[in-house]
Amino acid sequence: MNTHESSLFPSFSRRRLLGALMVGAGTVLSGVRLQAAGEQLKHRGRIRLDRRRDIPRGLEEAVKFPLIEALVGRRARRFSFGTELPDGALAYKSTEPALPLDDLEQMLLLTAATGNTGWHHMIYRNKRYAPHLANYSAAAGGRTFPSAAGFHTTEFFYTDDTGLYFLPTRDAPALVEPGADGSFDLHAWVAAHKSRVRKLSDGRLHLPAEEPYMEGHNTWCVNRPGSTLLIPVADIAQHTLLILAFLAQNGYCIFNDVHGEKIPGMEKFRDLVDVDHPFPLTFVEQYALTEATAEVSTACYAGMLMLQAMGLGGWMFDGLDRFSVLGASGNPEVPGLGFQYQTRDDWVLPHVTGRPGVFEGYCPPHFPDMRAAVAAMVQRKFGSGGPFHPKTPGPWKESSRVRSSAQMHDAHFQDCVATQAQYIFDKWGKFPGTVPAIFILTYLQAHHLDLGFYDSKFAPGSYLETHARHMEWWHGAKGGKSKGAVG
Repeated sequence: MNTHESSLFPSFSRRRLLGALMVGAGTVLSGVRLQAAGEQLKHRGRIRLDRRRDIPRGLEEAVKFPLIEALVGRRARRFSFGTELPDGALAYKSTEPALPLDDLEQMLLLTAATGNTGWHHMIYRNKRYAPHLANYSAAAGGRTFPSAAGFHTTEFFYTDDTGLYFLPTRDAPALVEPGADGSFDLHAWVAAHKSRVRKLSDGRLHLPAEEPYMEGHNTWCVNRPGSTLLIPVADIAQHTLLILAFLAQNGYCIFNDVHGEKIPGMEKFRDLVDVDHPFPLTFVEQYALTEATAEVSTACYAGMLMLQAMGLGGWMFDGLDRFSVLGASGNPEVPGLGFQYQTRDDWVLPHVTGRPGVFEGYCPPHFPDMRAAVAAMVQRKFGSGGPFHPKTPGPWKESSRVRSSAQMHDAHFQDCVATQAQYIFDKWGKFPGTVPAIFILTYLQAHHLDLGFYDSKFAPGSYLETHARHMEWWHGAKGGKSKGAVG
């Protein structure tokens, strides 16, 4: 570098630049003719790969893949190895055998979609209860996708050729610890998530490729051999409890707008909430459903962006029957995820509540009543590892002081929330009353893309360079062996 070029950054050493600047900085430097320095910065940015001895070229390329290219290049690319479109203008039969994602590919994708990203920053203040810290959050850790007020009520299942798996991350501690300059060890982050995977059963999730189990346009391409199918599941029952607590903290309560009646017993909470101007129950329950929908959808979208960086095919979609996936199809030969459900003559749809010992909704029969569910919610927030426990680490210089400054949900407060929740359960025979207790909507599928289909049927530009070079960069050669495993 000559003297004139060096003067552009007089106070930065080369080592400091490499540690502190991100991928975008490399592009800027390249534009001002610092080609060598720019290319070196673009190579890794703040992501450390040094713990892997054998780094596939595809991982190096994924690490420096531009966000804008992922945004513009995102497409639903459904045609995988081993797939056939039997008729129509796009009829095509793959000549390649189905190829599963290898261990590194799969865990990098799953971590992108479900990953814990360290301690989140919380909501700070409301004049109503200042100087106490806002006490809305239910999780201390942030993830690769947002959650309203840090509720984080979603967890993840996935399936591939080898089995059905559960990957819980909502209550994980910080699984990544960035350095002071923002750098972090990618290998350690991915391996930490692999250690949390729990196998539930052998073999791919059985979901017949026909209606009513999936929509007709998906029968040829979903849950195919070689694919990884991610299934985010939201606990709307818990989310509704968290919203009731949020409302109470801010002086509000609800009434039954379906039957036009106030909730009995709320008068004794007049010191906490405005019993004269309550919110409609249906509004609050729809709020819970839509907030949780944002969680499951943005998680899939984060994974979708990673597909572009890795050069994998796939897409996010919602064309599976959610009751069949959960296990409430009524067909014992299609057990789905194995969730419990109940039916009643006056219910139009099955009431799915959870899978015992794996993912249990905050409602009966997994709790004896709604008061017990409220107590569990409070324990999640204020107990060990929770966002308001003084011994839970955090991102602040005085984390214990910050976390303990939140106001505890005392017995009177819990009684207020539980009175409303139990009323809903007693009135409808389930909780929540007007929306599902357990909800799934969007899924993410990943697979190896059959370029032959796109070359045959599409104009140039239908896939990215990462897709064109995937087999070379990740597997050494087409159909080649993986360059290593996670862990």
